[in-house]
Amino acid sequence: MTAPLMPKATAVWLVENTTLTFKQIADFCELHELEIQAIADGDIAYNILGVSPVSNGQLSMEEIKRCEADEKAVLVATPLEKNVKERNAKAKKVLSPTQRAEKPNAVLWIIRNCPEVIDSQICKLIGTTKPTIASIREGTHSNMANLRPVNPMAVGLCSEKDLEKAMLISQQQAELKENKAKRKKGGKSKAAKAVADAPKKRGRPAKENVDEAPKKRGRPKKDA
Repeated sequence: MTAPLMPKATAVWLVENTTLTFKQIADFCELHELEIQAIADGDIAYNILGVSPVSNGQLSMEEIKRCEADEKAVLVATPLEKNVKERNAKAKKVLSPTQRAEKPNAVLWIIRNCPEVIDSQICKLIGTTKPTIASIREGTHSNMANLRPVNPMAVGLCSEKDLEKAMLISQQQAELKENKAKRKKGGKSKAAKAVADAPKKRGRPAKENVDEAPKKRGRPKKDA
């Protein structure tokens, strides 16, 4: 089974909007049954916004209703979601006109649902350009009024593994940049402290006054 992109957020939505058993939700989200019970009790994931697997194309309402009627039934993801990895197995894939048209919608979905993914990773995932991403972020895209978030995995633009990898890389780059900034700031402060604490260079002691110096004694004059 292919687990949803955001298992806990999906589990929150299923707990709040369906009558599925904890086991059914746990099996679909690949989580522990006790963890689903904790979500229902509000002990964990209380600050996570639920994400609908129906709108993401990972489940159908018919499948949810089927499992609600039978507690022993197991949720089965939609064929489109299950076959995403197979469709993206080839590095170079030919996109259909529909897939190309869904690129801006997929970019909007990533920006809203995975804000930590940086633009360079979005370019690799969707096959778009940075100016396009910037226009969608700023709301200046030519077709902005008609854009709607679409899960890129549901339309075959990327796989779940690729998206998770992009999220991980973006997170690592953000941490690396933050650590570098901290080291740079710390290095400057240490250098300033070292300069402040350094003793001033001592000069040579001033020479004694010539008049005060003892005169050189000569030989005593002989008596006449």
